[in-house]
Amino acid sequence: MKSDNSVAKSWQQLLLQNRVIAVIRSPKIEVGLAMAKAVADGGIKLIEVTWNSAYPAATILRLRSELPHCIVGAGTILNLDQLQEAIAAEAQFIFCPHFSLTLLKTSIFQYQIPLVPGVLTPTEIVTAWQAGATTVKVFPVRALGGARYLKSLRQPLSQIEFIPTGGVTIDNAKAMLDAGAIAIGLSSDLLLPTAVAACNWQEITQRTQTLLSKINTI
Repeated sequence: MKSDNSVAKSWQQLLLQNRVIAVIRSPKIEVGLAMAKAVADGGIKLIEVTWNSAYPAATILRLRSELPHCIVGAGTILNLDQLQEAIAAEAQFIFCPHFSLTLLKTSIFQYQIPLVPGVLTPTEIVTAWQAGATTVKVFPVRALGGARYLKSLRQPLSQIEFIPTGGVTIDNAKAMLDAGAIAIGLSSDLLLPTAVAACNWQEITQRTQTLLSKINTI
């Protein structure tokens, strides 16, 4: 069993190697699977299935089986029941839109699965860090200025790793990373709703390749 410190180091290494998390939110399981496969075809290996998707546990299980080269996690986890369902579905990481001490300690200390809490202000960030979160989700980052806000946080809080979401786009992705983000999370700007509605998975794959090219990971 990994120690809490080794869990954090392994997770941070994955983030440094990949830099982008595709956030899948879908009202139909088959659409969610297709969205995930489209970004995987484009080169993204970190895939988050939000818990307000259709059948998220089943989606994660399918993706773990069908995309074995990817790391698949759960997002929008709000309570302990959802966390335990996600872990039972073999989620490899957890994202929350908020900070919960119970969820953090259960995921990291009991199950040795990285959990990234959602925070926004310096007080929230430091509170989560003091509780054991070495990586935090800065959400929604666009609400306080995007990359400029992220850069202003990095100076006094450089020992904490940031993953901005909520306003990250293909066009501003590199600016977010240049501002000090260890990784970024993208949803609707990557998984364009019009492309999803048209089942145009090739367009999503191409957008993924464009994103990775812009941030120089391919």
